[in-house]
Amino acid sequence: MKSLAKALIIILSICNSIGIKAQPKPAFKVVPLGVYGGSDESNLSAYMLAPAGSDAYVCLDAGTLHAGIERAVANRVFAVPADTVLKRYIKGYFISHPHLDHLAGMIINSPDDAPKSIYALPYTIGVLRDNYFTWKSWANFGSEGDKPVLNKYHYEPLVPGQKTPVTNTGMTVQAFVLSHGNPYESTAFLVEHNGNYMLYLGDTGSDEVEKSTKLRELWEYVAPLIRNKSLKGIMIEVSFPDEQPLKSLFGHLTPHLLMQEMTVLGKLAGPGAMKSFPVVITHLKPAGGHISAIKKQLAVQNEQALKLIFPQQGHLLQF
Repeated sequence: MKSLAKALIIILSICNSIGIKAQPKPAFKVVPLGVYGGSDESNLSAYMLAPAGSDAYVCLDAGTLHAGIERAVANRVFAVPADTVLKRYIKGYFISHPHLDHLAGMIINSPDDAPKSIYALPYTIGVLRDNYFTWKSWANFGSEGDKPVLNKYHYEPLVPGQKTPVTNTGMTVQAFVLSHGNPYESTAFLVEHNGNYMLYLGDTGSDEVEKSTKLRELWEYVAPLIRNKSLKGIMIEVSFPDEQPLKSLFGHLTPHLLMQEMTVLGKLAGPGAMKSFPVVITHLKPAGGHISAIKKQLAVQNEQALKLIFPQQGHLLQF
């Protein structure tokens, strides 16, 4: 064993001397269950996130669940049936805002789900309680509202900026308010585990268009985490190509607006901090052939050399 350890040390020393650096172990894994922002109801915003080496996931939004889990099972991301993933692996839901493309899968699958918590800002919980989980529109699987209360989903209202433990995961979450067509609110979730972080943004407009400072405030908070390399990636939407008129963005980003925001973040994080930093592009709208245009425009405008990632439904990502 001692000779093996010495050999490993020698190999690492040689690699360092010739400029080959050992790759850090992943801190998180992400399983996209849905990646689009419309048109295809079987592929809408939903991302399972867990610490590396764990099967205790949270679901970042839940536009699509069952179809995405089935795709992940087919791709051998999971070695258990989809029903097991839904009931046992997903420990809770983070719902960024109450638009259907971000929560329809959770509602449709609620009769077959297991008890767990829904983490969201109070406004989002209010819409779930008063408009979706009611006996007029579905059934009340929530922990408040229309009687009888089935109490399958426990509402966990988040306080912006405050760390909240996520039950049965070892993770914590902080919520940050976003502007999604001012004054409509969305949410960014900063998830932490053992000093490592992932940042997921629900739908958001740019500060310039929204006449807001919400993204600036978020960037100021996470910039130090980029500098010390504890933030492992950002998941952020780009819904439309640059040709979309500003008046028709409805609280979304284009490639130009995203890169504008990344420039702000880069200046806060420091010179070179954003080079090769992973940015996962979510919520692309496939209607009108937008996706190829968005990808081309992002590539051309990527002056900070971000590591742009375009997730595929049911394919594992590691950070």
